[in-house]
Amino acid sequence: MEIALQPAEEKYRSMFENAVEGMFQRTPDGRYLLANPALAKIYGYESSAHLLMYLTNIDRQFVDSQRHQQFIELIEQNEQVCGFESQVYRQDGSVIWISESARAVRDQNGVLIYCEGFVTKIQERKLAEEKWLQLEKKFQRQSEELQASREKLHKIEFQLIHSEKMSSIGQMVAGVAHEINNPVTFVCGNLLHAGQYAEDLLNLLKLYQQHYPQPAPEIEEEIEALDLDFLRVDFRKTLSSMQMGADRIRQIVHSLRNFSRMDEAQMKPANIQEGIDSTLLILNNRTKPKGQNPGVNIIKKYEELPLVRCYAELLNQVFMNLLSNAIDALEEYNEIRLENQLQLNPSTITISTEIINSEWVAIKIADNGAGMPKQVKEQIFNSFFTTKPIGKGTGLGLSISHQIVVEKHGGNLKCISAPDQGTEFIIEIPLNA
Repeated sequence: MEIALQPAEEKYRSMFENAVEGMFQRTPDGRYLLANPALAKIYGYESSAHLLMYLTNIDRQFVDSQRHQQFIELIEQNEQVCGFESQVYRQDGSVIWISESARAVRDQNGVLIYCEGFVTKIQERKLAEEKWLQLEKKFQRQSEELQASREKLHKIEFQLIHSEKMSSIGQMVAGVAHEINNPVTFVCGNLLHAGQYAEDLLNLLKLYQQHYPQPAPEIEEEIEALDLDFLRVDFRKTLSSMQMGADRIRQIVHSLRNFSRMDEAQMKPANIQEGIDSTLLILNNRTKPKGQNPGVNIIKKYEELPLVRCYAELLNQVFMNLLSNAIDALEEYNEIRLENQLQLNPSTITISTEIINSEWVAIKIADNGAGMPKQVKEQIFNSFFTTKPIGKGTGLGLSISHQIVVEKHGGNLKCISAPDQGTEFIIEIPLNA
């Protein structure tokens, strides 16, 4: 029998000694019973005998000292382990990646005696995987940067379109204001003379009545037909109304020119409160009651402010955006409120200006609308973010306002809001930006 087994044993021994992969038998406590030359080579030992002699604490061989225990636990649970990857130290202290596959060998009582299997060096594959991961991260980062650049370009494109639009509107408003201003000035100037002429004629008529109390019947009939007493009183009222209307038109023209500020492309000292008032005048039609819309009460709390060095036209755009948004928010809120709620708490926008210190001023625009939840408030200054229906908002108004205040003027634009608590925007800008 021994003679018969000898060729098989020699064949097995040859396979064990000449195998390319490392082969082993190892006890649960980490002691090697057998190791072939390939395993010794993988671990950096001169021979199998050297490995068996010097590699006595396998826990220290693993970079992660818990790795061997995890290997044994898997063997106990599954009877075998396939492709168990770990980092190990070689004899010279260098670190390599290996993959182990093994099966459990038990005694007749089922106790694990040792495990046997083979080890494959996977250092090159791991390095390739690591390099691939680095490349993947690099490409991912480049892709994110490219996407960010695209979004930035998209944002700039929309900002340019918006700026061009606002510039065109400003030019149109300035042109219309200029065209209206000339005839209005003519009317206002002549109304003064017309009023004086009317007084002179009325006084002359009065003198005629004093000196000729009994006019001809034809004149008497005309006096009765004209209702001369009424005409005297109403003519003065008519001229006064015409003067008020002309003054109102002139005030609107002044506000339009003040809003457009086409002659102030550079930073200049400007009256902030005039800019706010001009914007309110333009929005006057949206704040007046109309039909079922109760309108918006405007409360102004102005402190006396010095002139602020700023881009007046750009700040007027900010006021327009913030006030328009406040009106929109109040209109939406009114649609869901009951009539008695509207009476008890009418829609209100409060605008206040104040001096923070010797170097800063603040403009606060607050409404008593529905307010905003936290997740909405955190995104309001992001480009293209809007809660309005499609076609009603681009999501650029607050983003551009933030850019104008922060980047153009070196200031701050803050928002304070909570559900059912209304919304307040605070603009802080230096007096000499």
